[in-house]
Amino acid sequence: MSREHALNDWYAVADVPGLTRGPRKARLLGCDLRVSGQVDDPVVTDEAGHRYPAQVRYDHIWTTLGDDPRALFEIPEGEQPGRRRVPCGVVRVKCSPLRAVENFLDIAHFPFVHTDILGAEPHTEVMAYKAEIREEEDEVWATNISFYQPQAAKSAGGGITTKYAYRVHAPTTAVLYKTCPPRPEEMDVIAIFVQPRSETECDVWPWMALYDDSSEFAELVQFQQEIFLQDRSILENQRPTRLPLDPKMEIPTRADLTSIAYRRWLKRRGAYYGAMTEDA
Repeated sequence: MSREHALNDWYAVADVPGLTRGPRKARLLGCDLRVSGQVDDPVVTDEAGHRYPAQVRYDHIWTTLGDDPRALFEIPEGEQPGRRRVPCGVVRVKCSPLRAVENFLDIAHFPFVHTDILGAEPHTEVMAYKAEIREEEDEVWATNISFYQPQAAKSAGGGITTKYAYRVHAPTTAVLYKTCPPRPEEMDVIAIFVQPRSETECDVWPWMALYDDSSEFAELVQFQQEIFLQDRSILENQRPTRLPLDPKMEIPTRADLTSIAYRRWLKRRGAYYGAMTEDA
């Protein structure tokens, strides 16, 4: 039943820059699709010619395979004047789409995987923070996070203690709010939109809404791509490939509060596509 639940979510299947260069083939939940048309009128069809709903949000083309889709989440900061919206291309990863989201939520790996960029030794401790399922919004939030980073963003001139907050609205999307080096009173926004090709393979579309007037567009994309390419080798070697939802299948630590909340939220929702349960 995991795929049936997943059908009614929205997924990014192309970005606007890519669509302007022509049609794109996409695979979503095991279904082969074609994304074509104009940016203001995208068309998503399957091999039989059946047309699926499509909309353009956050510089990406989104579609759903279900008949009763849930609402696509809002990122109000993406509409704020002065922010640069940066679609960062796509990274294909041979892992569960849920593993990709969980990795994005993990702070503890920064010093070891993103050394001298998002973290560095000896600054490896994850300080106490808050992770919760917000019942009214039906979202996972992690707040009050602080972490020392040698280069928190392309715009950062040196190491700073970065403030973080995470938000998960849908099983395959996550948004990060973090300290904006040029404007400490604001928060940069970084999101990942994960396109599940299957339960064990996905395309990850990073997207940013930043205050950064000095960096070239290509530099911003390259910086974010470098981060996700560093993650890819780790993700593709995680076992089991699908994400275990029962706590006794993988032993969490104090730094894993967000992961624990995310897995509990997935289980409560019945969002099992890409997951492993005790009896699966």
